[in-house]
Amino acid sequence: MPKIEWITLTCRAPEAQRRFYCDVLGMKDWGDGSVGYGGEEARLKFEQATVSYCGSADDLYWKIALAVPDLDLACQQLAGKGVKVSAPEQFRDIGYLAHFEDPEGFAVELIAHCFKGERSPKDTKPGKLGGGPALNLLTLRCRETATMFESCDALGMKLLAIMPVEAFGFTLYFFAFTEEDPPSSDPLAIQNRSWLYQRPYTVLEFQHRPSLEATRLPGAGQAGYRETVVTGLNKGPVANEFRIRRS
Repeated sequence: MPKIEWITLTCRAPEAQRRFYCDVLGMKDWGDGSVGYGGEEARLKFEQATVSYCGSADDLYWKIALAVPDLDLACQQLAGKGVKVSAPEQFRDIGYLAHFEDPEGFAVELIAHCFKGERSPKDTKPGKLGGGPALNLLTLRCRETATMFESCDALGMKLLAIMPVEAFGFTLYFFAFTEEDPPSSDPLAIQNRSWLYQRPYTVLEFQHRPSLEATRLPGAGQAGYRETVVTGLNKGPVANEFRIRRS
């Protein structure tokens, strides 16, 4: 089964970034330049840039999301370590969420396994961020759904969910390398959402915004998203327009 192996971001202080993700977010340094929680999830790599990160709503890369059993606990733990994290809120019928930025300004989302007021079916792990974090989502942006579907189909990814957010002018699409089927065969079904946030592998999320003229990539030397590397792919096309390559 192919796997999203790692996500590479460039930044001004790669070593400080690695320390933050390990010391504050509880990831492990794997000794090959990557940090992560292990298992089937993607890891993160940080490489050197000469110009500081300045995120934009037109960037190809938006964020990663860390899924946790207990969002309120995760926010308390991060606040206790000096991280400025937003108050948890139930965002429509999408999820129970909070947000913060890492030391270089990259957006990180915290997402609960279940909607507000519901209890996660997963066991919590004492001492872990939110009772046991996972790198659940990598979120990219796109303007055209045709390109998105063609790229994911070429990679062999399965559509797991679609979440319209009309009031904000976008729709979210979720794809993964998996043989699992969501609870409902209807990708719009609400019950697929909490199920999605409990997956043990990293899911590729697209924010489809028709109003986008084009997605933006970092300039020369500028910090930002470099690429996503997928392992286990057979020979065939890769999604270069989304900076996804085969290892």
